[in-house]
Amino acid sequence: MSNETSRKMRVGLIVNPVAGIGGRVGLKGSDGAEIQKKALELGARPEAPDRAAAALRKLGAAAGRISVITCQGGMGEDECRAAGLSPEQVLPGRGAGATSPEDTVQAARAMSRAGVDLLLFAGGDGTARNIYEGAGDRVTVLGIPAGVKIHSGVFALNPASAGSAALRYLEQGAENSREAEVMDLDEDAYRRGEVRPRLYGFLRVPCDETRIQHVKARSVPEEGELTSIAAQLIDGMEPGVYYAVGAGTTTRRVMECLDLPNTLIGVDVIRDKKLVASDVTERQLWEIAQEPGSELRVILTVIGGQGHIFGRGNQQISPRIIRRLGMERILLAATKRKLLSLPGHRLIADTGDPELDRELAGYYRVAVGAREQMICRLTAGDE
Repeated sequence: MSNETSRKMRVGLIVNPVAGIGGRVGLKGSDGAEIQKKALELGARPEAPDRAAAALRKLGAAAGRISVITCQGGMGEDECRAAGLSPEQVLPGRGAGATSPEDTVQAARAMSRAGVDLLLFAGGDGTARNIYEGAGDRVTVLGIPAGVKIHSGVFALNPASAGSAALRYLEQGAENSREAEVMDLDEDAYRRGEVRPRLYGFLRVPCDETRIQHVKARSVPEEGELTSIAAQLIDGMEPGVYYAVGAGTTTRRVMECLDLPNTLIGVDVIRDKKLVASDVTERQLWEIAQEPGSELRVILTVIGGQGHIFGRGNQQISPRIIRRLGMERILLAATKRKLLSLPGHRLIADTGDPELDRELAGYYRVAVGAREQMICRLTAGDE
């Protein structure tokens, strides 16, 4: 830690244990008790606890020089212990299935008053809003991405990046921070395929451009390029092969050119240029992938301003599906402008499986027009 101070740096941790629970089952979010209940009924499992623990393990080397304050049970205490950290102060908290936004707001408020040097939180955009309401800009924060929709600029690229960025910030004396946007969408409208982002305010985050994502960039219509990209993808479709078309405006153009209904924020499946399933879950895709004698390919685009191809709004494309298909059956598409505007001109994998993310690192072709491609580097983010 900084030589300027001998005191332990205080780290706060808040985990939203149900964040992102609706992603794999196609629910596009986890706001509200009814959605959380439905997600569990569909076989979803909480992923935020594991993602929080993965970030915290990066702090293990500094365990003797930091003091962790967190919340009881599944709101942080369990994740600390899973990562080998012993919290020095535990606030009242609740477990998965019992937490509410107000619990996060109150915890953030308490940690702000306690004077933490850095507040780590695991969740999505809704959780970031709760942190903003409770702590405002009175404390530097950093989000461990664990939600479905992660548009805000307050999150690290992935859990490992969150841990590394937190460690770097604390070692430098917790002085170098900047403002970042807290964005969120109307989930009910989102499920209807309507994207309505709203700026709620700003939080202070560590200055670490290589590990902290930018706010999601809104698409600028590039009609000619989008149609050209779609034409190339459609021309390459083979008879009898299933194609899972991921979320986004670039991939939507494929469906429009085929005159097929499209789930803007979801995954649709086509075969022989006809729709066979709309807004599928991870389990449905897995069943198709395992179907005897069948072949499944996936069409994905890039998140503008961030670079993610996995882990942002397409959690249905799970690690087991990616492993079964291999990257040779995952087709990437984006406009040149989107690719050239990415930080470091790199793509990011945040599949939820750090080992797989590292295995996927390399160079891949991205369709950018008719018979035109760009070679882009895919990374695990924590470099």
